[in-house]
Parts: sequence; structure tokens; C-alpha cells
Amino acid sequence: MKRDSTCMEDERVDQRTCLICGDRATGLHYGIISCEGCKGFFKRSICNKRVYRCSRDKNCVMSRKQRNRCQYCRLLKCLQMGMNRKAIREDGMPGGRNKSIGPVQISEEEIERIMSGQEFEGEANMSWSNNGDSDHSSPGNGVSESNQPSPVSTPSSSRSVELNGFAALRDQYLGTPVSTHYQYLPHLFSYSAHSALVAPQPRSLDPQSHGLISQLVCAEDLEPLGTPMLIEDGYKVTQAELFALLCRLADELLFRQIAWIKKLPFFCELSIKDYTCLLSSTWQELILLSSLTVYSKQIFGDLADVTSKYSPSDDELHRFSEEGMEVMERLIYLFRKFNQLKVSNEEYACMKAINFLNQDIRGLTNASQLEQLNKRYWYVCQDFTEYKYPHQPNRFPDLMMCLPEIRYIAGKMVNVPLEQLPLLFKAVLHSCKTSVSKE
Repeated sequence: MKRDSTCMEDERVDQRTCLICGDRATGLHYGIISCEGCKGFFKRSICNKRVYRCSRDKNCVMSRKQRNRCQYCRLLKCLQMGMNRKAIREDGMPGGRNKSIGPVQISEEEIERIMSGQEFEGEANMSWSNNGDSDHSSPGNGVSESNQPSPVSTPSSSRSVELNGFAALRDQYLGTPVSTHYQYLPHLFSYSAHSALVAPQPRSLDPQSHGLISQLVCAEDLEPLGTPMLIEDGYKVTQAELFALLCRLADELLFRQIAWIKKLPFFCELSIKDYTCLLSSTWQELILLSSLTVYSKQIFGDLADVTSKYSPSDDELHRFSEEGMEVMERLIYLFRKFNQLKVSNEEYACMKAINFLNQDIRGLTNASQLEQLNKRYWYVCQDFTEYKYPHQPNRFPDLMMCLPEIRYIAGKMVNVPLEQLPLLFKAVLHSCKTSVSKE
């Protein structure tokens, strides 16, 4: 039995793939799950202020074998997937500058400024390149030609640098004035330094963490969805009827997000303008997250039963787009990930708040306050998961790795034609329901 559980654990690790090139991922780097190669490439590109050119149509395929062929498209995908420039240490040393910084969602205009070099104007060391970029071209990237850790990043030196950076973050953050109602917990800053090899020590959840999480859960409407999703046996659902049902579900879910905002414990700390800006940028992500977690039984049960009574025409099948196929595959993967994690209501509430409090959205009037709030719930979530699941040391990073994937899928769904949504939902729900029934 022990051997089987070990094999299953190894399989789960092997299933992690880099969101940039699809290679085996090694963890959460600069906010998203990625491999060592793409982590090093992104760091070199930003630190050296590199500006690349694409000789094709700026839409090159990114895979493990082809990622070195076009630096422009590789960096573009790093930015689109949410890799965070703020997480790179300014001194170029190994280890992230700020372990609390998660993925970012930046506008197309800002991405264009980075890709064109406008962000680097007036700064030195700008370099141009058209050639492929090897994963070991920089002596300090921590990967040698054999893809093994280089002497620069041995486990001991890397851990030392990481802890020093973490201590600096702790000192900086604890010295920042925040409201007494949300005073931070010093012991939270030591958790990320825990090694998975060290046996977890039993401990209690800090009362302040418990209070903050309880407030978030109380703000949630966890009652079953009220949209009717029952169909008589033998009834054939049309494309128009299924689309109308999906619209009604989206309306109800969006209404719940608006009501949720008004119940947030920090509601009075931000302006209505900032809340409007945040909701308009994240509502699709919030709906997707809730559908995959707290409302999953209805979505993958009742709604799946409705979609099973819908039969797409041959024309609809042939017209299904590449964007729809990619969204379908990623949604199925994400469903399986959440089904494996069995996210609790407390974790869901924290993940939702972290995703919502995105300080990198354009048009915000108080981004610094948002960053403070984001950090607060990032660490509180970490505190809770390590208290509640002491024998799952990778649980917290696994949860956080789902957020950039949700953002990516939500962004891609915008490009799926509306008339293809009924077929998309039918395919996703059928596949997910089938996989659950086989377990």
C-alpha cells in the first residue's frame, strides 16, 4: 500500500507541466508553474532588458523542443501566462525577490511596451537578438549544459539566499503600517522555509488567521444555485435552450460575486472605483473558480445532465475552433486537479480573495493597499493549509498554481465564439463526469 501511494505521488509530480512550453515543471517560479528552462529564460530576458524579434507572425508554437526557436514568442507567452517581473531579484542572485508575489494579469498595451523595449528606454544594457536562446546561456541561471544544478545554485547556497531574502521581506512588511484589525502575524513568514523532508510539527491555527478566514467564508453565498437545471427524460435540448441556460447561470453567479464584494471584511478600505475595476477584470475568473469548487456538484451533476440531452449538429462539430479545443483541454485538467485536491470552503474563500485582489490591473487608484491585502490573505491561506493539512506540504503551492491557469482559461474563453459555448460545456462536463464515475 505504501509503495502504491508513493507511485501515485510520483505520477502527480510528473503530471505537472510548464505553462509556457509543456516541459516537466519544477515548481512555482515568478508566480506561475514552470520549468527550470523557462524560469531562467524569463529571468535573463528581464534582468538583461532584452528585446527580441519574431521573424514569423508572432504566434510561434511553444513546446519543449521548439521553445528555443523564437525568443520573442517565448517571452510573450511568459508575460501572457502571468510571470511576474516584480518577483525577480534586482541583484540577479538565485531565488525570488519576494516569495509572496503571485502571478500578474497585465494589459496587452503593457505587454507590447515590454516586448518593444519601451519599458527599458533610458536604461542601459539593452540587447537585440534574433537567434535561438539556449537554456544554459547565462552563467548564473542555475542550470548547466547537462540540465543539472550548477555550482552557483547548490541546495545550501540557494537556501541561504532564499532565507536572507525572506527575512528582508519580513522586516519590510512588518514595518509597514496597516490597520490594527488586520495586523500581520510574524510566525507566518517562516512557513515557506519549511522543507518537505522535515516531519510536520503539530500546531494550532493562529486566532487572527482563524478570524480572517471566518470573515471571508461568511461573505460567501454557499447555498445551492437557484437556476433550474432539471429536464424531463426524453427531452432533446436545443443549442439555443442550452445557451440560454448558460446565460442564466452566468447571471446568477455574477450577481453572487457582486453581493460577495459588499460583504468583504475590507470593503470599506477600497474605493468603489477600484472595486468596479477589479470586478470588471476578474468576474470571469471568479465564476470559473466557484464553478470548479463550491458549486461543482451542481455544475458537474445537474448541468452535465442537461448538456447530455443536447446533440450538436455535424456543422457545429466541424466549426469548433482551436481556441475551444485548448479551453476544453485545460478545463478538464483543472477539474481533475481540483477534484484531487478537494478544496475546502476556507481555501476557496482565500483563493478567491487572492485572485480578486490583483494590484496589477490598470486603472486602480490604490494599488499599494491592494498589494497589502493580497499578501495578507496569501499568508493566511498558507497558515491555514499547513495547519489543516500538515502531511501535505505541497498543498498550498498546488492551490496557488491553479490561479494563473484559471486566469489563462478565463482570458481564452473570451475568444471562443458564443455559438460554440454549448458544445464546449457539453464536451467538458461529459469528460469530467465520466472521469469521476471511473474513479
